[in-house]
Amino acid sequence: MTLPRMLRILAVVPMLVAAQHAFAQSETKIGFVNLDRILRDAAPAQRAQKKIEAEFSKRDQELARIAEQLKKNQDTLEKNAMTMSEADRRSRERDLAEQSREFQRKQREFREDLNQRRNEELSGVLDRANRAVRQIAEQERFDLVLQEAVFASPRIDVTDRVIKLLDDNKTGATGK
Repeated sequence: MTLPRMLRILAVVPMLVAAQHAFAQSETKIGFVNLDRILRDAAPAQRAQKKIEAEFSKRDQELARIAEQLKKNQDTLEKNAMTMSEADRRSRERDLAEQSREFQRKQREFREDLNQRRNEELSGVLDRANRAVRQIAEQERFDLVLQEAVFASPRIDVTDRVIKLLDDNKTGATGK
């Protein structure tokens, strides 16, 4: 390590110690909010989830029907392969492969559409949750509210208050 770099580090150490001491001496109020619980338990999130399920249920059922038909076609081909002519067997294998590709394409499109709609709906819920967190933080004079933590004591967890605030607001899932 070079001398100028060491001098810079030594100059910073007392400032870090002083900042740590000041932080420890102050009455810092910290809160924690569990975003996963909010997205699972809050009424607006549940309404958004039900809305998405209703919107995508027909396509999901259609994909299940196609998957079942593909399975039947595969079973029939395997059962009858020995008694078919080579040309007929190859033709049916190609048809089955094409059906499978089409099914996979439809599945991929379904997942992409579902994820996009879920993100759209939940972004509104997240916006409202963030406003609720800010409101609680201001009312109760929190200095810091965390959304991610390896561990958070129940003493500082404000998730239930955020959920209650969201549930008390009877507007739609996206606040519209």
